[in-house]
Amino acid sequence: MSVNELFTKFTRVWIPDQDDVWKAAEITKDYKEGEPVLHLQLEDGTPLEYQVGPKSNALPFLRNPDILVGENDLTALSYLHEPAVLHNLRVRFLESNNIYTYCGIVLVAINPYEQLQIYGEEVITAYSGQNMGDMDPHIFAVAEEAYKQMARDEKNQSIIVSGESGAGKTVSAKYAMRYFATVGGSSSDANVEEKVLASNPIMEAIGNAKTTRNDNSSRFGKYIQIVFSRHYHIIGANMRTYLLEKSRVVFQAEEERNYHIFYQLCASAALPEFKELGLTSAEDFTYTSLGENIFIEGVNDAEDLKRTREAFTLLGIKESNQSGIFKILASILHLGNVEIISERDGESCHVGRNDVHLEHFCRLLGVELKQMDHWLCHRKLATASETYVKTMSCKQANNARDALAKHIYARLFDWIVEHINKALQTSSKQHSFIGVLDIYGFETFEVNSFEQFCINYANEKLQQQFNSHVFKLEQEEYMKEQIPWTLIDFYDNQPCIDLIEARLGILDLLDEECKVPKGTDQNWAQKLYKQHSGSAHFQKPRMSNTSFIIIHFADKVEYQCEGFLEKNRDTVYEEQINILKASQFQLVADLFQEKDDLPSSKSSKVNVRSLKTVPKVPNKEHRKTVGHQFRSSLHLLMDTLNATTPHYVRCIKPNDFKEAFSFDSRRAVQQLRACGVLETIRISAAGYPSRWTYPDFFSRYRVLMRKSDLSSADKKQVCKNLLETLIKEPDMFQFGKTKIFFRAGQVAYLEKLRTDKFRSACIKIQKTVRGWLQRIRYRKIRRAALELQRYGRGYLARRYAEFLRQNRAALICQKQYRMVRERRKFLRIRRAAMTIQAYTRGMFTRRIYWEFLLHHKAMIIQKHVRGWLQRKKFLRARNAAIVIQCGFRRMQAKRLLKQRKIEARSAQHLKKLNTGMENKIVQLTRKMDEQSKELKTQNEQLLTVNASLGSEVTKLQKELELVRNQQPDGGKVMSLQEEVEKLREELQEAHTQRKKMEEEHGSEKLSLTQRVEELEKENSLLKTEKEEMNRRIQQQAKNSAEDLSSSSLETELDQERERYQNLLKEFSRLEMRYENLKEEVSLSKFHPGHRRTTSDQISLESDSNYPSVSTSEVGDTEDSIQLVDEMGVEKAAMDISLFMKLQKRVRELETERKRLQVNLDKMEEIAKRKGSEAKSPTSDVETADLAYNNLKRQELESENKKLKNDLNDLRKTISERASQDSSSSELQDSYNLLLSQLRAANEELDARKEEVLILRTQIVSNVQLQEQSERIESEVDGGLNNSKEPMDKEEALKAYHGLCESKKLLEAQLQTQTRQHRDELEALHTQIELLKDDIEKKQELLNYTSSLSPEAKVEYSVQQEITRLTNDNLDLKELVEKLEKNERKLKKQLRIYMKKVQELAAAQAAAQSGSSKGELTRQVTLQRKEKDFEGMLEYMKEDEALLIKTLITDIRPSSVAATVPCLPAYILFMCIRHADYVNDDQKVESLLTSTINAIKKVLKRNNDDFEMMSFWLANSSRLLHCLKQYSGEEAFMTQNTPKQNEHCLKNFDLAEYRQVLSDLSIQIYQQLIKVAEGIIQPMIVSAMLESESIPSLAGVKPMGYRNRSSSMDTDADGPTTYTLQGLIRQLSQFNSIMRDQGLDPEIVGQVFRQLFHCINAVTLNNLLLRKDVCSWSAGMQLRYNTSQLEEWLRANNLFQSKASATLEPIIQAAQLLQVKKKTSQDAEAICSLCTALTVQQIVKILNLYTPLNEFEERVTVSFIRNIQSNLQERNDPPQLLMDTKHTFPVLFPYAPSALNLETMHIPASLGLDFLIRV
Repeated sequence: MSVNELFTKFTRVWIPDQDDVWKAAEITKDYKEGEPVLHLQLEDGTPLEYQVGPKSNALPFLRNPDILVGENDLTALSYLHEPAVLHNLRVRFLESNNIYTYCGIVLVAINPYEQLQIYGEEVITAYSGQNMGDMDPHIFAVAEEAYKQMARDEKNQSIIVSGESGAGKTVSAKYAMRYFATVGGSSSDANVEEKVLASNPIMEAIGNAKTTRNDNSSRFGKYIQIVFSRHYHIIGANMRTYLLEKSRVVFQAEEERNYHIFYQLCASAALPEFKELGLTSAEDFTYTSLGENIFIEGVNDAEDLKRTREAFTLLGIKESNQSGIFKILASILHLGNVEIISERDGESCHVGRNDVHLEHFCRLLGVELKQMDHWLCHRKLATASETYVKTMSCKQANNARDALAKHIYARLFDWIVEHINKALQTSSKQHSFIGVLDIYGFETFEVNSFEQFCINYANEKLQQQFNSHVFKLEQEEYMKEQIPWTLIDFYDNQPCIDLIEARLGILDLLDEECKVPKGTDQNWAQKLYKQHSGSAHFQKPRMSNTSFIIIHFADKVEYQCEGFLEKNRDTVYEEQINILKASQFQLVADLFQEKDDLPSSKSSKVNVRSLKTVPKVPNKEHRKTVGHQFRSSLHLLMDTLNATTPHYVRCIKPNDFKEAFSFDSRRAVQQLRACGVLETIRISAAGYPSRWTYPDFFSRYRVLMRKSDLSSADKKQVCKNLLETLIKEPDMFQFGKTKIFFRAGQVAYLEKLRTDKFRSACIKIQKTVRGWLQRIRYRKIRRAALELQRYGRGYLARRYAEFLRQNRAALICQKQYRMVRERRKFLRIRRAAMTIQAYTRGMFTRRIYWEFLLHHKAMIIQKHVRGWLQRKKFLRARNAAIVIQCGFRRMQAKRLLKQRKIEARSAQHLKKLNTGMENKIVQLTRKMDEQSKELKTQNEQLLTVNASLGSEVTKLQKELELVRNQQPDGGKVMSLQEEVEKLREELQEAHTQRKKMEEEHGSEKLSLTQRVEELEKENSLLKTEKEEMNRRIQQQAKNSAEDLSSSSLETELDQERERYQNLLKEFSRLEMRYENLKEEVSLSKFHPGHRRTTSDQISLESDSNYPSVSTSEVGDTEDSIQLVDEMGVEKAAMDISLFMKLQKRVRELETERKRLQVNLDKMEEIAKRKGSEAKSPTSDVETADLAYNNLKRQELESENKKLKNDLNDLRKTISERASQDSSSSELQDSYNLLLSQLRAANEELDARKEEVLILRTQIVSNVQLQEQSERIESEVDGGLNNSKEPMDKEEALKAYHGLCESKKLLEAQLQTQTRQHRDELEALHTQIELLKDDIEKKQELLNYTSSLSPEAKVEYSVQQEITRLTNDNLDLKELVEKLEKNERKLKKQLRIYMKKVQELAAAQAAAQSGSSKGELTRQVTLQRKEKDFEGMLEYMKEDEALLIKTLITDIRPSSVAATVPCLPAYILFMCIRHADYVNDDQKVESLLTSTINAIKKVLKRNNDDFEMMSFWLANSSRLLHCLKQYSGEEAFMTQNTPKQNEHCLKNFDLAEYRQVLSDLSIQIYQQLIKVAEGIIQPMIVSAMLESESIPSLAGVKPMGYRNRSSSMDTDADGPTTYTLQGLIRQLSQFNSIMRDQGLDPEIVGQVFRQLFHCINAVTLNNLLLRKDVCSWSAGMQLRYNTSQLEEWLRANNLFQSKASATLEPIIQAAQLLQVKKKTSQDAEAICSLCTALTVQQIVKILNLYTPLNEFEERVTVSFIRNIQSNLQERNDPPQLLMDTKHTFPVLFPYAPSALNLETMHIPASLGLDFLIRV
């Protein structure tokens, strides 16, 4: 194209500017070639005549179209020149806040001076696996490119990070290393990646310092090689350093600092371990105070030292070595403070006396003070024959001291680097490495010395390598596309490099001058002038003889020769070094030991093939200079870089003031020129910089084609035809195999033609539309005119008719008005007359009224006076009558009182009166005491009578003997008979008195019972009131707090579930890792024990990996009684009455036992007494006691038997009831409580039984003794003939004593019952008082809450409810713990008894029938019907492995596809049921453990098979549901059929295994999600963002180097593309697999919710990191794709699974791309629309929004600021990208099966013939 075609009116150009470097302008007049002036207009409207000439000013640079502004890749710009590059970087940096930009293969990174949230884990995940150019420019993209090329090409890689100080080189290198550490994490537990990252704080501490340009400037260069294994995991690293700035140790410029480590030590000097260093503030030391500012804003040196020490520890550097390092560093500071004093002669000097700092220096380094004091001021001179000691001047001594300090620090630096390398090196074989070079950029200052010379020399070498590599890539691209290759002229800086390093170059001359004994900087400068004056890259300044100029590739630099020789020699006196070598500290001595190795020994062990030979050292004996060492290490570095594939990162410093997002164009251009970016642009522009693939070119420029070309199938030929038509010059483009190559400016020309085409089309459309609009407007106007005429005529007619109506109305109004006027006059006169009459009549009426009123008042006065007189008379009479009545009544009352006092003393009155239980009990007690006294007196009387009778009997016997000898006397016999009759009468009276006492006791007992019932009724009423109050308060609190707590509780539950499942996921990962490392060990050692408490409980608990409850923690009877008290009366109502009866009976038995024991003691005493008096007759008291004891013994035995039978019946009844209703928590608690109570009562009864048996044996023995004594007496009295009367007397005495004993027993029983009633009354009174207090408190609470405001009432009720619930929970927790103890104890006893019974039954069965040995023995405890055994499968123990192998290990989902879903789970559960039925705990444990381990093995073997994962997830969840459904718990039995309830497990509680299966199901679910995400993740970006679901909607923009050959896999035909339909087909396949295998619909919904979250997160993250998809058409395409996914959810009944809600962020992002973005109303609409997006995401999308056509407008910066101001109140997290690894907590809802187990059919194809249906 000609100049006349390019420089036309409205064309925009760039012109030079002093301030902004380049300024934008617009041509206002067409330019003709040859004209001297170009008419321009600046952006502010200022006109400008720009002078143009062939020699002075060339034509200005053309600006790129707006559509190309802000491109990710500078090479995508149509016009490639400096102003275009600068403007693109400025727009991206300031408007879009994008700090990274591609420039071909170079990543340009601008330091933002602000922390950006673009380096998180989610960003690393987003860039991992992506091609360079697919995503927005980023340091992670370069790192991923290097990592991918290393893995694909099996070639070492290098990332070269360069830039001047403060540009962000160190941070960029750090992020690149972090990316490698994350993506290529070590496969072992060595955590090599953490050690690699840990080296950064150490190197920053000892190698970084504050400068005027940067607060954390690296003052050395480093090359870190990260070594990878064959599987591309990090196995080690190695570091090489270059040119440490040693001079900074002893000198810093103003506002600069020494190395950070010195200030860190001084800031931590107060620590105990640093006391011996003798450090104080950094201001007190010369080496740290030269910069006059020891602080850095925002930096805590003490905290940094902690991180440094932690890094030392992590890298394995011992505490002793760390202490040695800190001592050496402290000694350097003390050395700088050593004061050297000059002597008077000026030629010698000395150290001050008792210099403290010198003492510290020698003590810390372990050297002799005197020697160091001497050699700091002296030095040796060696000649051929002698050695002299010479003094030094003060200046020379100070220089020597500073040189020593620099030398010590440099040696320490090298030692630390060496030990870091040792910690990072690996013993395993390395496969490849990626090197990260963080090296100083090109530097130029006002005064440039030896350091700048070496830095710029290194940059010359790197720039040469960079230029050759860029040229090579260009050549490879052309050759690949078969483009004719023409040599591109690029800048070659080899002459400049030769000037420095060639023979007799600057470095050689410098080394030669250093060898000269008296060489000076001036002599060296003169040699340079003489040797290189003819070089094109060398110049001599006009005004100086001690400096020289080198023309580098970036700029001219003037170097001052002063100090070059000294810095190159790096002289340190040998005497001082020898002192340090003799240090008593090993570390200090090791630092200064000479090494024979070459400097290259510090390099890595990587074998690198050199492309160039390293220059040999001319003299190995001579000490190498700094320049020579640097040149050698630089050659080694270049050899390494040449042997690798380099990647370039150029860091740019936007301003010198460290201001965030401030761009200084002059500084930026200076750095762009220095770092080679513009050279890349120039090389690219010299060839064919713009490249388009044929499909992209066809899609973009098809508007320029003919209609016939669009239908052609050969798009490549169509593109060729179009270009040949549009561009006449064939050299402006070339056709490659897959791309079209354009010269610079051709794409802009095509864009201009495309825009013109669109503009002409728009004009035609506008013309047609405007004509159509005008025609419509004309028709509207004509139609309106006709309507106006019609309405006008109608209006005139209506107005005339209105006139006529008004005339007629006026006449009617006049008539009516006159009538009204006359009528009003008449009415006024009539009203006046009526008023006069009314007033007159009223006056007369009032007069009459007043007369009547006076008469009425007089009558009232008379009435009241007469009434008062009558009342006064009546009161006098009534008072007199009252006085008479009172006197009479008092007399009668006295009589009645006297009579009642007499009645009160009577016993009958006391019986009728029942005023209070306590008074009655006291009276009864008093009465019983009196009766006991009477009984005692009667007993004493009986004893006296008995004694008198005994004496009388003896007398009578003697008299009887006399009578026998003589004649009988009848009178005496008659007297004896009379006495017997008297005794009988007394006995009858005793019987009568006993009956009377029993009746009194019965009546009193009845009254007490009635009183107890009344108190119980009152108690129940109080409880009812209390419950009503509680219910009302709870209802109020529930209504107020329900809405507040439901959402928070649900959120907390989800969070807790998510935390648990994340821990489970981590446990699964660690378990898998452990199994992979130790394959020879069994996959699982899991043997959990269920809650079967048998004799082998200890082994089960020890082998279990899961917690089980210990059976030793069992409660006793007191715990059970305490539980009753805690539960309350209502909860224990079902068994409290029985329990009280049992306790009462036990107390009675205890009383009887004590009484029998007392009687036994008495009988023993009597027996002893009878033994001593053998001849004495048996007493009546003993005979009565013996009879009574026998009677009570028989009664106790019968009562004991009856009570035991009742207890056994009651236990059976309660057990059956508890087994039927075991799912109810209340019945279960009552059942446990009752069992504990019965057990306690049973134990007490057993104890009483034993005591009764002991008493019985003693009584029997006493009876035998008594019989013996009776026999003796009978033998003695055998000669007596008439003994009938004495025997009757003795029987009467025995009967009398028996009556007395029964009386005592009744009294004891009465006392016992009295005590019981008293205790019950006290308990009831106490309970009543408590209930009253509770009701009063509740009433006060209710009154208080009613007085509060609604808000305060809600808050107060919530607080009260929380307090109450907390207390209740604590009480319930204690209750549950105690109940669990009792339950475990009872179960243990029950199972022991069951096992004993089973063993006994088995032994009996074995003895009776000789069954076969191999037959299974079914240990059945109860006889059941045959139908109870249905739905079970029996197998032999030795067939378990075959069962597991058939059902789990070898089964395939396809083999059971035609059967019942989850068939393996049902079969396994039926086997478990049979093992439970036969009560075989080992079988249950073994089967479940083998099942779980086998499932884990299968899943590990098929860890990438989605179908297998889904199959076992369905079976595991179904087995879990079966264990719940048939567990016997009521909560899981509500939906069961009666038949299914019969199939519940009877013997085992498998709750622990349910938890294990639940965890296994969660692990399978997580693995299923991982597999599914791995399948769909490569499809997401292509299907959602890149595929054209709506054809011809997306436009194509030039992408520069995107998808270039180096970023793509060369083995494949190209990148695999996926469509949305392919993604939907994959989701449908997942859905069909899970549905066919019987997975619960709820779990299927959760799976797709997680997958849709992955789709949303990956899509949104890519959208936020890709500028090319942030356009209106891409938003339309994305919204269509999301609607298709929503439609798929609806079609598969998954819309309610919350999966659609996970797509909300990407839907809002698509809408954000489509809405208007201009006005403040648009900003408000966007803020209300994008609720699911964070503020950072909204701003990022708006910044990335790119119009595909010039007719679209960009989003302005002011609009984005408006959005930010509107959204500043949001508290969004600072995270930009979504977490793609986030996992929603999975919930397995209980889903019982309606399938009957007895009807289950097992196909023969499974090979389960060994299973027996039971």
